[in-house]
Amino acid sequence: MKILVTGGAGFIGSALVRYLINETECEVINVDKLTYAGNLESLADVADSPRYCFYQVDICDRNALDEIFARLQPDAVMHLAAESHVDRSIDGPQAFIETNIVGTYTLLEAARGYWNRLDAPRQAAFRFHHVSTDEVYGDLEPEDPAFTETTAYAPSSPYSATKASSDHLVRAWHRTFGLPVVLSNCSNNYGPFHFPEKLIPHIILNALYGKPLPVYGDGGQIRDWLFVEDHARALYAVVSRGEVGLTYNIGGHNEKTNLQVVHTLCDLLEVRGALKPAGVERFRGLITFVKDRPGHDKRYAVDAGKIQQDLGWTPQETFESGLRKTVDWYLDNRSWWTRVLSGDYALERIGEHQNEAVEA
Repeated sequence: MKILVTGGAGFIGSALVRYLINETECEVINVDKLTYAGNLESLADVADSPRYCFYQVDICDRNALDEIFARLQPDAVMHLAAESHVDRSIDGPQAFIETNIVGTYTLLEAARGYWNRLDAPRQAAFRFHHVSTDEVYGDLEPEDPAFTETTAYAPSSPYSATKASSDHLVRAWHRTFGLPVVLSNCSNNYGPFHFPEKLIPHIILNALYGKPLPVYGDGGQIRDWLFVEDHARALYAVVSRGEVGLTYNIGGHNEKTNLQVVHTLCDLLEVRGALKPAGVERFRGLITFVKDRPGHDKRYAVDAGKIQQDLGWTPQETFESGLRKTVDWYLDNRSWWTRVLSGDYALERIGEHQNEAVEA
């Protein structure tokens, strides 16, 4: 397949692009606006592949999308481009409305116009894969069963509300116009190349700098954690073998409280012999509890039984093995994240939030 990936310079998008180039025979057209979270250095290993090309394009730019579709003739779209940080959506919802809702609408229309011009065999083979989040389902009480593909939507934040809206648009374009779509909703991702505003890299880097490790409330919020490379494998299974019109939930089977995640990271940094800044005896001593986020969801949990049964996908990494790989990557790749903090991404932008709580 020749796959058009939107948001391919982001965290999950770059993991997907690396997987497609390194592990499949697919061609990849990477379309990314390169906002603050897009980083082409995350794709350095595949940038020279003859099966890869990059276009700096905003998914709200219909003319540019039409030109790419017409000239490059993709067999599938994997739509990951999105504003995705809950705290940013609370501070400024407009960008989330524009990218997640208007951008998805614009991409759907460009894809539909292109799809309508294909011959019958290529129309039948074409797929529009919309990649979404478990946050559209709202939150769960401790005793509630995990989210399934039929769980009712109840988004809590501007971010999750805009993602829920984009999910509904994709389903409507399938039912109304016949566009062959598949959808997936994933749990919290983590792993290499994660932008430092998110919980796991934020805690790692703050610890290495001897800064406070901020935790919202009492840290009891529960999330299901999915190693990003496992997610990339799942996404390829969905776009290549998923049934048109269906949704597949993708989870890591790793429910942990935020405080458990922070404790585990501190302990791994100790075990890995990470250099402690002056005055720091133990990384756990840097943990600081701060005021909780408005409307903070209590618990997410994903039932990934359908994708396992239908497509044969299961995560290869446990939380422990994936987190070890993640910590080791950050310890071994200081040049990547120091350039993020002080190069393409203004140091002041990150520095303003160094002592605020963050979450994936």
